[in-house]
Amino acid sequence: MKNNPEITRRGFVSAGGAALAAATAPLGAAAQKRLRVALVGTGSRGLHWGADLVANYADVVELVGLCDINSKRASAAKEMMRATCPTFVDFDRMIKETSPDTVLVTSTDSAHYIHIIRAMELGRDVITEKPMCIDEEQLRAILDAERKFGRKLTVAFNARHSPEAKKIKELLLEKAIGEVVSVDYQEYLDTDHGASYFRRWHRLKQYSGTLTCTKSCHHFDQVNWWLDDVPVEVVAWGDLKFYGKNGPFRHTRCRGCPHRERCQFYVDITKNQRSMQLYVGAESEDGYFIDGCVFRQDINIQDTFSIITRYANGARLTYTANTFMPYEGQEIGINGTKGRIDYNAYSAPGYRDRQLRLTRSFGKSEVFELKRRAGGHGGSDPSVRDLILRDTSAPDPLGLKAGSKAGAYSSLIGIAAYRSMERGGQTVRIQDLVKL
Repeated sequence: MKNNPEITRRGFVSAGGAALAAATAPLGAAAQKRLRVALVGTGSRGLHWGADLVANYADVVELVGLCDINSKRASAAKEMMRATCPTFVDFDRMIKETSPDTVLVTSTDSAHYIHIIRAMELGRDVITEKPMCIDEEQLRAILDAERKFGRKLTVAFNARHSPEAKKIKELLLEKAIGEVVSVDYQEYLDTDHGASYFRRWHRLKQYSGTLTCTKSCHHFDQVNWWLDDVPVEVVAWGDLKFYGKNGPFRHTRCRGCPHRERCQFYVDITKNQRSMQLYVGAESEDGYFIDGCVFRQDINIQDTFSIITRYANGARLTYTANTFMPYEGQEIGINGTKGRIDYNAYSAPGYRDRQLRLTRSFGKSEVFELKRRAGGHGGSDPSVRDLILRDTSAPDPLGLKAGSKAGAYSSLIGIAAYRSMERGGQTVRIQDLVKL
């Protein structure tokens, strides 16, 4: 079977699949006060969300339904989440039978807009994983639906929630470095994390919108939020320099690969119980596998790219990403009229370092020692979930909450970037893509 993560995306919404598990018992009066959440897309990210909701948010959230085009994956995810809700392959039926207050969208990036819009049509608020969308048409459709149906859309941008990101926002609000002139942002993905995008559906532009959308959009949101500004034009260059057609040999996937003894990217998925249960055990339904060869000829996204973004108030972002580095890391510099903020983080076998520094012009450097919270992405995941699920009425002095406008502008930088690459590095104006 063709290795297609979506099969037919619209079929996911309207197919006549039946619920695969019995509904839960009637709820008591107290339980009804909890936010009723239905989740669509039970892959790795959906599993992460669902397991956390069940384990840590059961006092404020009731997970009422799980939906996935792959019924075996939905059932596996339910077991791994330790959830008690029913599972579905029919999105509309899940909404009708479970009556959620909010739909949590963690499906394939290219399908986010389908589930966002349909949930709004059915009268539900939406929380979506990033990116909100992967092209201009999808964005216009989402914004039209939000206006038409008047529902609330929240985008879960966890990159805003690291202690370093919050401290940078505080410093910029204090004008600690004066007016921001430019931002230098270097992203390094190592040969484990970086390669993972080229094994899975992300390797195909039609599903991910390239890494400028599926990966970098939350970095773009981070900068938009730090600057409290909006992008106006983007120019970008990118290439596929290492993965895909550049490999010395290739196979369909690691299992059964004749090159396994000499390939440094060989992974034995059978040693990963989580992947075996969630993915390998569900392959018979749709043929999708996550141990694909990183040198497959069909890979059509860039593995290295540079992007320059100009903002309405004149600041510039220079962003570069490389996905085959010997270590994982970030180097961020924010340049102002009165100083500079530096944030550097590196992770390699046997080595880990992280530092946030403020250097004022004609002054001393100050290094901040920040405590990181337990939880996914260095504590960022529980922070964003607390904000949108538990502390919904708490003050938000840093403006951490992100809605459709933030989702739109972060996606638009990624979309403009790959459009610029398609056009040989031509400048792309944001308002020429979607008028906001």
